[in-house]
Amino acid sequence: MAITARKPLDQPRRVTILGSTGSVGRNTIDLIERQRDAYEVEALTAQQNVDGLAEQARRLDSKVAVIGDPDLYKPLKEALFGSGITAAAGPRAVVEAAERPADWVMAAIVGAAGLEATLAAVRRGAIVALANKEALVCAGAIMMAEVKANGATLLPVDSEHNAIFQVFDFDRRESIERIILTASGGPFREFSLDAMAAVTPAQAVAHPIWKMGAKISVDSATLMNKGLELIEAHHLFGLPSAEIEVVIHPQSVVHSLVAYVDGSVLAQLGPPDMRTPIAYALGWPRRVDAPSARLDLAAIGELTFEAPDEERFPALRIAREALQCADGAPTILNAANEIAVHAFLAGEIGFLDIVRIVERTLTKVPRQPLASLDDVRLLDAAAREAAKGFIDKR
Repeated sequence: MAITARKPLDQPRRVTILGSTGSVGRNTIDLIERQRDAYEVEALTAQQNVDGLAEQARRLDSKVAVIGDPDLYKPLKEALFGSGITAAAGPRAVVEAAERPADWVMAAIVGAAGLEATLAAVRRGAIVALANKEALVCAGAIMMAEVKANGATLLPVDSEHNAIFQVFDFDRRESIERIILTASGGPFREFSLDAMAAVTPAQAVAHPIWKMGAKISVDSATLMNKGLELIEAHHLFGLPSAEIEVVIHPQSVVHSLVAYVDGSVLAQLGPPDMRTPIAYALGWPRRVDAPSARLDLAAIGELTFEAPDEERFPALRIAREALQCADGAPTILNAANEIAVHAFLAGEIGFLDIVRIVERTLTKVPRQPLASLDDVRLLDAAAREAAKGFIDKR
């Protein structure tokens, strides 16, 4: 990937935040407001949170505010009346926000819905802080080809990939033996299968360490999040599945590691606070201040690690198999998972049904090579329809 900064570091960085009212978006804004003179806000987008978006846009003096739901254009325009901020609405307007002349774009729209806008930012050669892992899961080869063709820079924001980015020797890839992704294990790490069968959405979204949105919290509880991150890591760092390991680390202090051929293992450590990796991306290639608590290893006392249990948490195995199959299997995996997680949160299926539906969808939907974004859309739609069919039959 391209990793060269283009704008002089002494000039304010112009930023756009796709998904500004979500957890990552709010944390990004928190950092920007702490160093207000260093950043100019070009555009903010949200899907349905009109009040939150309008309040953020006014506070940051954004040039544009875009709501993804086209039915909410009027209330957004009314909320911004007299501010001088341009209001827009609809999926196309979100993509146009990504196309605006920002130096740095936070891609934080959850799920496959963020793919097109992320690609739009990549295609104009922006620095893209990637919090939307699904963009690489759904269309990794297409995305990375566009990054190369347009001289864009991808800065991973997931704490695990950000950790690897910080200690990965891009100039001497041949010296790298493997990378090791850490996972907290989620709230049900010690639950039996019988106990997991009875868990509720409220339990699943109550992550013991991280503060995240509902969908990502459920993915963490099933370990599907780590499976998606495995696929993302393959595309970001160009390593095959066999050279990407996963280890459970409940304290979430060691965010990931890179093992070298001489036996050295380099790790990035920090408190479990998303503002740390966001700050790294926001200031890159410099480091900027972040309000995260400072790491006190003596107070923590011990750091523990264990292998993932793929019998109780089969999502990791299924994601690895999808990566190895290629030909659109990761696209099917992601689409089916989004549908199944939504159904679980709505009380339509049980917790263990999530991964079962994903696996059944992977078996049912024919895989195919993905040469374009249209190919991705068609396969994504077919997978969603199949997953819904399995839910409706219950």
